[in-house]
Amino acid sequence: MKHTLSLLACLLGALPLPGLADVSLPRIFGSHMVLQRGTPLKVWGTADSGEDVSLKFGSRNFSATADENGRWHVDLPALKADGGKTHKMTIKGKNTIILEDILIGDVWIGSGQSNMEWSLNQSEGRDEFVKAANHPGIRLFHIPKKQFDTPQADVNAVWKPCTSANIPRFSAVLYHFGKAIHEDQNVPVGLINSSWGGSPIEPWTVTDAGSGKMYNGMIAPIVDFPVTGTIWYQGETNCIQKNGLAYTGKMRDLIEGWRRVFNNESMPFYFVQIAPWSGGSYASGQLPALWEAQCATLKIPHTGMAVTTDIVHNIGDIHPRNKHEVGGRLARWALAKHYKSHKVVYSGPLYKAMKIEKSTIRLAFAHANGLKARDGKSLSEFQIAGADGQFVDADAKIVGDQILVTAEKIKQPTQVRFGWHKVANPNLINGEGLPASPFQTENWTGGTGE
Repeated sequence: MKHTLSLLACLLGALPLPGLADVSLPRIFGSHMVLQRGTPLKVWGTADSGEDVSLKFGSRNFSATADENGRWHVDLPALKADGGKTHKMTIKGKNTIILEDILIGDVWIGSGQSNMEWSLNQSEGRDEFVKAANHPGIRLFHIPKKQFDTPQADVNAVWKPCTSANIPRFSAVLYHFGKAIHEDQNVPVGLINSSWGGSPIEPWTVTDAGSGKMYNGMIAPIVDFPVTGTIWYQGETNCIQKNGLAYTGKMRDLIEGWRRVFNNESMPFYFVQIAPWSGGSYASGQLPALWEAQCATLKIPHTGMAVTTDIVHNIGDIHPRNKHEVGGRLARWALAKHYKSHKVVYSGPLYKAMKIEKSTIRLAFAHANGLKARDGKSLSEFQIAGADGQFVDADAKIVGDQILVTAEKIKQPTQVRFGWHKVANPNLINGEGLPASPFQTENWTGGTGE
């Protein structure tokens, strides 16, 4: 009998009993986190149904009661950045949770495929950058790869301070972007990396028709956690899939969907135009078509595009190792557009219009102050064609902020293209050293981000 009672007691002790659930938080809330400044915040979690929960943040106190499903939340008013001062948050129910070393600043998401996932430890200048990566005002949150059929409530990740020990396996592009923002704005920055090598755009997308598996597992759990904006580095897989100009619509779906679920219709979304690559998976014309689709995405408000045609040291490597330049170029868009740093030059030349002048085509550009050749040589990668559409190499001459294009063989030109093949390495830049994006003038759909 004693053995039977002991066994029964053990079994009962292993069963979940009503009224004994701890107050809990999703992992996006933790010590070392950055809370988004300037917008109301929601802190949420679970507890026993009907359990009273209190939250203290600084000198302010808040309370909530868990609903019939055990869910609770409290609403915090908009917070101001306060020079990197650290804060403490205490949540009490039947148990107590204490979160420490909290900063108030700006939170940015970095997402996409392998070029966003690419770590600082794999990148150019890694030893120098890792050694110098001790920034108390930058915090890191790396979301592991998970796919689900339905939106999830949590991720298995923790906030970490940015140190030489924590940074090596973190996204290099996102780190360099965040560092540039932190140093220029003197505000704490939280960086959330949610990326997956080889992924197409579709699994990251949420629309009225449903949501993708990567969105469900790696974005959905954090959509109630306010952020400043997103940087995006993706497109190689969709290029291989021959999406071409259709990629613009896919980007629109992605951007509009994320803005909707994050409840921010003007959320900044800055992306990278993928680099030239000689890989056999790209057929002729596939990459230029995707470049045009990415340029066309600039017509969506509050977007920006970093061009990378000039940073490829190995044309056979789909992963340019110069991630600090990529992060810095994305930061230029953020500083100029979101942070209103009007002196920042944020883009290289982007094609605007053409005019036929007898045997010459005159090209106009946005962001064209100080046009020049990067290497001091003649402008490269310009081609011109007549009515038959047969392109020949062209001479290109800079005249102020415009370019005149001619070719001896073409007496009546109708169109021009620039850098229009998958291994193009054109040398046209503006006075800030930022490269021009590839383009073609025939039925051009691209925007300028102005």
